Amino acid sequence: MLPLHIACLPQCVRNIKTTFAGDIQPGDAFLTNHPYLGGVPHSMDMAVITPFFHDGKLTAFCGSIAHKSDLGGVVPGTGYGNAREIFQEGIQYPPVRFVTRGEIVRDVEAILRANSRTPELVLGDIRGQVGIARLGERRLAELIERYGLEPALEAFALQQKVTEDRIRATLRSWPDGAYEAESWVDTDGITLDKRVRYHIRIEKTGDRILFDSTGCDDQTQGPVNIVPSLALGCYYFALIAMVDPALPNNGGVSRVVEAKFRKGSVLDPYFPAATNTYMAAATAITEASLQALSGFIPHKRMAGNGGVGGITISGTAEGGKAFVQYESVGSAYGAHAAGDGISAVTVLLSNARIAPVEVLESEFPSRLERFELIQDSGGPGTYRGGLVQRRTYEILTDDAQLTLRGGRHEVPAFGLQGGKPGRLGRCVLNPEMPGERSMPSRFSGLRLKSGDRVMLERAGGGGFGDPRKRPFEHIVDDVIDGYVSRDAAIEDYGVDAYRLDEALKLMQPTHSSVKS
Repeated sequence: MLPLHIACLPQCVRNIKTTFAGDIQPGDAFLTNHPYLGGVPHSMDMAVITPFFHDGKLTAFCGSIAHKSDLGGVVPGTGYGNAREIFQEGIQYPPVRFVTRGEIVRDVEAILRANSRTPELVLGDIRGQVGIARLGERRLAELIERYGLEPALEAFALQQKVTEDRIRATLRSWPDGAYEAESWVDTDGITLDKRVRYHIRIEKTGDRILFDSTGCDDQTQGPVNIVPSLALGCYYFALIAMVDPALPNNGGVSRVVEAKFRKGSVLDPYFPAATNTYMAAATAITEASLQALSGFIPHKRMAGNGGVGGITISGTAEGGKAFVQYESVGSAYGAHAAGDGISAVTVLLSNARIAPVEVLESEFPSRLERFELIQDSGGPGTYRGGLVQRRTYEILTDDAQLTLRGGRHEVPAFGLQGGKPGRLGRCVLNPEMPGERSMPSRFSGLRLKSGDRVMLERAGGGGFGDPRKRPFEHIVDDVIDGYVSRDAAIEDYGVDAYRLDEALKLMQPTHSSVKS
């Protein structure tokens, strides 16, 4: 489960309790995909929650949040990158009862089926989420049967207290003060010539910490707004990362973090502002939070990352069957104060892995022609930014559409302490072919036909420190591995050409290349 989903689940539960106060029974299951009335990140995320009863008393809830392949809306896959309101982002379910006393509510199921291009897949996922919640109920019942209700509840409370105490103790060791930082998103998808600013001010006093986002831009027409429950998840993630990445993400974090929002901003928009491209916003505010927090602990500073994005290729396959090929596409981490950035991974809050080639080509009418690291895409530095990947798809059907919810085509991952920015991302339709076309970082519903190619390159991570201070042997290794070109080694890192060539001659025969 994504860290953001963990943070949003409590709000989903609170909204369900409020909606069905006094009318929650054993065997029920509730669902919601409404960002404002339900508390989920965006309408493609469906929360499924079940109540747990012990001795006839409502004691706890079990549940999960999971992304759905299609819930209607303007484009297949539902993630309309040019949406101006959530009504364009698919069908919206406030908290509703999906199962009552163990039986599926057929009317709700029928509405779900009628509002999805991939109904069997969506309904199968939701039933799977119900099954997960039921398993949680059984596990909780077994725990209580073995140890008793009170000891079990005390253990849960203790887990949260341990997290809270650990964070507060660490905060007391940091100097008091306040630091500010900001990050940018290329565009909201509507106003294409305006970047969107995500600003955070973090003030720490004793064992208290306040995240103030009132300096963020006003809410946008396009879908790069997020709701406060989601922004809180970003703060929790950033704080845990700086205190101890192994720390459990539970209610103990929420008791420490204080937050200040401004209504009408990109982090607290008025309904019905569009929210479906939430990962761009969440990544931006998380990165800004990490930069501000590093003011208290400079040895944990990290250069900018390449961002998070999603690509959807959808349409009709052979035989008239609808398909939605959705991928969460990662990028690369920036370098940090102690090492190079990690290459070709999802960053920060997104823990999704890139789809394997074999799965794509066996399940969807597309072929992956290229999947490789991009040379020189990591920002130069004493520590080099992570390299990013290139994927080129060939479309194998005459009825297809392309939607991209990306970023960092205009604002690169920043370098630190003299490090250079990472390479910008880009999306090109039919590269090196007649009609080649460069696409923006966010668009929806582009028509494709059989034989079209789509080349997607994400942005590389920023560098850390003066590139000319990078150890010579590391530069040689990078050149041999194909991570850095010979020209870049000379120009960006200041390496003497003759010395480099001589080193390459000596090492080439015995060095095992890992170039993609």
